[in-house]
Amino acid sequence: MKKQTQKTKTIALMGILIAIMILMSFTPVGYFRYGTIEVSLLMIPVAIGAVALGPWAGAVLGGVFGITSFIQCFGISPFGTFLCDINPFLTCVMCIIPRVLAGLCAGLVAKCFSKTKSNGIRFIGYFVTGLSAALFNTLFFMASLILFFWKSTTFIDAVHEWGYKTSNILLFFFAFVGINCVFELLVTCGVTGAIGKALEKAGLVNKDLAKKSEEMIEEASEDKETETAEA
Repeated sequence: MKKQTQKTKTIALMGILIAIMILMSFTPVGYFRYGTIEVSLLMIPVAIGAVALGPWAGAVLGGVFGITSFIQCFGISPFGTFLCDINPFLTCVMCIIPRVLAGLCAGLVAKCFSKTKSNGIRFIGYFVTGLSAALFNTLFFMASLILFFWKSTTFIDAVHEWGYKTSNILLFFFAFVGINCVFELLVTCGVTGAIGKALEKAGLVNKDLAKKSEEMIEEASEDKETETAEA
């Protein structure tokens, strides 16, 4: 009965977070755009899922973020549309894979803090998870952007028109990320920390929750294997 209750809570929380992400993706709440620069707050639900349910939830929610991000590349996001015109496949990979990895890594960070018996350290871990989620997202996204499009003359010419120099990759990286990265880091850190504490008080997250979620996945896999064997 207890396992069933936990499973219900997990499904409900994931459903709520996914719904919030979809709502944020297609309203001004999720993105602040000015010119070719975009500030996204979609890593907040990803970080919250990583805090509450562990790495697997962070990866799944990161995937949802990536899919909605790719949808934006069809006329909604100016920068995304520009990249999609150059190479739709690489743009799809760049939108999804870095977000999945960012959510997974944020979940691993949260899992490390969830093992401690200290409430104070675990509370700090919520903020660190939020900070790391936004940081991983920026690092993985920018790394894939440079990896996939740095050799494109169309991309380089456009970057020059936007006022960015490409003579040094690292300088371009930090200049292109700019103040929007700092904003994302601070907001994701603060909101994740506050909501993580609220979820803990509500009994939706504790030091064993990530472990229990992983056990649920293992049980589901075992049940599937059993059904296959019986068939």
